Amino acid sequence: MIPVSTRLRTGLLAACTALAALATIGPASADATSATQLGGDWAPFTRCPVDSPVMLAADGRADIVQCIASHAASGSIKLGNTQVVTGASDLQLGVVQHADGTNSLVAPAGGALIADSADIPGGLLGLMCPSDIPVIGDICRQISNGTLNRVVATVESAGAPTDFNLTSGATSGRPIIAIPIRIHLQNPFLGGSCYIGSTAHPIVLHPQNLTAPKLGIQRFDGNGTPNTAGDMNRLSLTDAGQTDTTFAVPGASGCGLAGLLDWAVNLKTGLPSAAGKNSIVLNSASTYLAGLHAPGTVVPDNGKLLSAYWHSAVQ
Repeated sequence: MIPVSTRLRTGLLAACTALAALATIGPASADATSATQLGGDWAPFTRCPVDSPVMLAADGRADIVQCIASHAASGSIKLGNTQVVTGASDLQLGVVQHADGTNSLVAPAGGALIADSADIPGGLLGLMCPSDIPVIGDICRQISNGTLNRVVATVESAGAPTDFNLTSGATSGRPIIAIPIRIHLQNPFLGGSCYIGSTAHPIVLHPQNLTAPKLGIQRFDGNGTPNTAGDMNRLSLTDAGQTDTTFAVPGASGCGLAGLLDWAVNLKTGLPSAAGKNSIVLNSASTYLAGLHAPGTVVPDNGKLLSAYWHSAVQ
């Protein structure tokens, strides 16, 4: 009779070999994910959820609706013992400002945050190898080329952001927004469900400006054409580096067959990792806020008119 441990190793390695033969890893892109292109001063707001029922219902008196878009060309993230240089990230939301001074955030259907994928330094060899544990050692010996070794990390939304504060976005040193995320690790041996964080237990980022951004205000027509007497306003907060060092990071889950590689990823990466041991940096972040210049004059159609204007700018 074959020992259970041997059968488990054999089954795991067979599954991993099948995954290796079938898997393809294609990085996401914060610039290419959205096919919508908008003209003029609407250009940053490619994913604003203007057709959300909550947005459309804003009347311009009790509720005023606007679009938010924030883009950073590059950055870095440190989770436990691992630091990764990241590419572009794009955060977009609808914001409903209520008469009592509070606000509600509306995420696009595809999630508020999209980001370029990034390669984990050292790949799977760096995450798990060398190891004297039989299953891990066998995997390490099979990693003979870059495809099997490559680990791609992609930051994904893990829920709708909360706690948006426009004043913090225009200054420095204060949290601007709370963004729940998870990080998808992709490699043939890790399978398709390996994540750091989850929708139930996300990593929650609270980015703040390192320096006060440059402030600009534009007026434009509904179709995006600049016009100093236009119906639309756009607030621009540009060229501000952002950071957060306050977030905790849970351990990985779903890595390998039945999660058997979770502990290996966690051990080498230093996860879970308490608040204060992790960090994120966004370089040259630019944030834009757009809405009707005089929403009180279009009651009760603030949301409907914003949607119509947004669609009129689609190219």
